[in-house]
Amino acid sequence: MAIHEAFAYLTVDGAAQAIDFYTRAFGAQEKFRLVEPGGRIGHAELDFGGTVIMIADAFPEYGLRDPKALGGSPFSIHLHVDDADALVRRAVAAGATLERAPADQFYGERSGSVFDPFGHRWLIGHAIEEMSPDEMQRRYTAMMQGQ
Repeated sequence: MAIHEAFAYLTVDGAAQAIDFYTRAFGAQEKFRLVEPGGRIGHAELDFGGTVIMIADAFPEYGLRDPKALGGSPFSIHLHVDDADALVRRAVAAGATLERAPADQFYGERSGSVFDPFGHRWLIGHAIEEMSPDEMQRRYTAMMQGQ
C-alpha cells in the first residue's frame, strides 16, 4: 500500500478566526469549509503555497481538543519560506506571539518561531547554507558541548 499524501490537521477553539489569522499572517488561501448547523467548523482546508493544512473547531465530545484546552501541544509546524524575518514580522503583526526572533542556526537555516493565538507553534525559516547531515551533526555536537 502506498501513502500518497500526509496532512497536518489542526484542532482549534475558533476555527473561523484561525482561518482569518492564517490568511493574514501566512498568506494561506482557504479552499473550502464545512460548517455544522450550530456554526462550528467541522472541516476546512487551507492552501499554504501548495501544501494543504486541514483545520477544525474543537469537538471535545468526540475527544478533539485544542492545544489551549490541553495546556499546550508538542506539535509544531515548520514553514520553509523565502524570508523568515519578513514572515515572522507579518505573523506578529497579525496577532502571533514571538517565541524566538529569527537568527542564523547551526543547521544552515535562518529561523524563528511564533505561537498563533490558538496555541500552535510555527517555526519559520529560510536556507542560508547547504550542508551534509554529517556536517550538521558535527556542528550540533560542538554546540551541545559548548564549543
